[in-house]
Amino acid sequence: MSSQGVPRGAVLAVVHEPVALSPGGPLVLELRGPLGPADAETVAARLAQRHRAFGVALDSHRPGHHTLRLTPPAAGGLAALPADLLADLLAPPPPGGEILPVTGHQQTLLRAALTSTPTPTGTGGTGGNSGSSDGSDGGGVEQLYWDWSGPFDVARFAAAWQSVVDRECVLRACFDWVAAPRLVLHARAEADIAVCSPAAVTWPQLLRRDRARGFALHRPGLLRLTLLAAEPGGGAGAAPPRVLLTYHPALLDERGVHLLLREFYRAYAAGGVLPGGERRPDLRDHARWLAGQDTTAARQFWARAVPPPRAATRPGRPGGATGQSGPGLLDTRLRAPETFRLRSWAALRGAAESSALHLVWALLLYRAAGVSGPLPVSFGVQLSGRDIALPGAAGIPGLLDSPLPMTVTVDPAAPLASLLHQVRDTLLDLAAYPWASTETIRAWAPRPPAAPAAGPGPVAGPVAGPVAGPVAGVGPLCGAGGTLVRFDGPLVLPKVLRSELAAQGVHADTPRSAAGAAGGPLTLAARHDTAGGLVLGLFYDRAQLADEDAAALHSQCVRLLRALPEFRQAQASAGQLLDLLARAATPRMARPVPPAAHPALTVLRPGHPHADVICLVTAPGVPAGSYDLFVRGHRGPEEIVAVHGDGAPGVLPAALHQASGPGRRLVLCGCGPGGRAAYELAQRTPHAPGMVSAVVMTGIGDAAASASALARGVRSVLTPPP
Repeated sequence: MSSQGVPRGAVLAVVHEPVALSPGGPLVLELRGPLGPADAETVAARLAQRHRAFGVALDSHRPGHHTLRLTPPAAGGLAALPADLLADLLAPPPPGGEILPVTGHQQTLLRAALTSTPTPTGTGGTGGNSGSSDGSDGGGVEQLYWDWSGPFDVARFAAAWQSVVDRECVLRACFDWVAAPRLVLHARAEADIAVCSPAAVTWPQLLRRDRARGFALHRPGLLRLTLLAAEPGGGAGAAPPRVLLTYHPALLDERGVHLLLREFYRAYAAGGVLPGGERRPDLRDHARWLAGQDTTAARQFWARAVPPPRAATRPGRPGGATGQSGPGLLDTRLRAPETFRLRSWAALRGAAESSALHLVWALLLYRAAGVSGPLPVSFGVQLSGRDIALPGAAGIPGLLDSPLPMTVTVDPAAPLASLLHQVRDTLLDLAAYPWASTETIRAWAPRPPAAPAAGPGPVAGPVAGPVAGPVAGVGPLCGAGGTLVRFDGPLVLPKVLRSELAAQGVHADTPRSAAGAAGGPLTLAARHDTAGGLVLGLFYDRAQLADEDAAALHSQCVRLLRALPEFRQAQASAGQLLDLLARAATPRMARPVPPAAHPALTVLRPGHPHADVICLVTAPGVPAGSYDLFVRGHRGPEEIVAVHGDGAPGVLPAALHQASGPGRRLVLCGCGPGGRAAYELAQRTPHAPGMVSAVVMTGIGDAAASASALARGVRSVLTPPP
């Protein structure tokens, strides 16, 4: 949490003792943390302001110990805290800051970052399968770089970026995922800029180190810059300064980054200060616009447009493990004359060159399926999300784009023009709902009739986690094992601004992409270079697509694009174009590996046979390493166990009951979303009254701060107060 009197990085612990509530009785919570009376009053006042249906009362006992009583609405009472209230309690907004809901594609990317592969730890990886959610999200970063041409003033460079940070709220944003994904806008943040010497690090080393560094998603500043200084001597052959810009794709899309770059160059040209105040409209205005949309037409469209279960989605045939890892990137350029011919071929048939790219990708998916006759294929297409009916939306930096699934039917006997028109018309349909996302499409998809229950009696649900499974009977959606095709359009600097920079001897080079987060196993990105050629970049996960197969797939895609203009006859078929690849081997992709099942209960430390039991509840997004630090630092006789929030329904309550044993108290604990899961688990064990003596919940911080907050809350339960 953050408050005027709270040290930076401190995390609040909240203790709740489950008891049977009288109708209309208050829920009693103990606040344990670096809170003085004024800070505690601020927390209580914010809760009262944001949740007016509740009565809020606060008793301050001493610094670091306060009692909060929340009286639910009189009508019907309340058995549990709502998720939004719990989030405001554990992660209140910073002074002068605001909170926005995370929805759509941004929610998907945040959840993916929080459920990345965990790093093994000394206690079996009890950090909560969040991999690196506390600050080393190395697999979820994008990198752009360019060479600086002209005079370079580091101080002016830094001042210009700080001016952009002060103007753009997206650069002062971070995430909170205690109970529900939220975007936290801070009133102030510092530009993150580092300078490296070429004598100390090479460019490939810098890229790898920067990627491994990742981001602390709970702290503002999810964009940073690293300068690789010019080589000493500055001779004619010396390398110029190079700028590396790294950002998290859950916060910004590439067009948003180019919008920020334009603002930076404006500030640099003006001496380091960007004129004017904060940008409006911004993310706050977009969130309000999004909340006001009528989704009736979109629901009706996606009820019939979701990919069918048998749709082909992979451009490679099933293969074994690749033996490789990390991101890969391949680039091939169609020369300007080739690009013009491709554009003319599509235009003569009433389509854009992007539709020609979609056509070729659909054919490659069909070919990999190894079937004959018509077959639906599905892949994601990236929509900018900025051509909406919100004035000024085109200039909002942020994550407004979204990949939507395009599904077309490939018939090798049908004319190529028919397939071209099919992808064109499908894209036009999708463009009517650029604010939709995989999350909402799953929710809107028609569901098959529910299967009969296996047996009598209610079945307890699993502890809530942030990742929803696919809808039965619906084919894979983009971002869920499929591929993505996007047509990037870097924002060109205004001519006046380029002239101002040129007058100072500065040439604004076009940024290039390093191998970054592909948004899935494979992304095909197209863009135009300054000479008018079409550059095709293939971003891929080397664990799923080996370098050799990626090169073959990329080569085959380029070959079909170059050949398309030769098929001028109206009856030229899709099968005839595919015949060009008859002698080429079909690429192979590694078979998807299902995630390993977690045991329902893991004993981390045996403890004394008659001592109480501390149960750590893991869930996606628990700060990595926080539970390990807590276990190593705990000195009491208690047994410490861990349960996983993704356990099978009904397993967790039974496992906890067995672990507690007769006469032993059970303390359920969790950091961040693990705290919410622990609270919900306590609510779902009515069969054993009094079994759970207390629930300890914390906010989100780094591993050390989270473990410290957890220990503070646990001590207050196990040790009687003086």
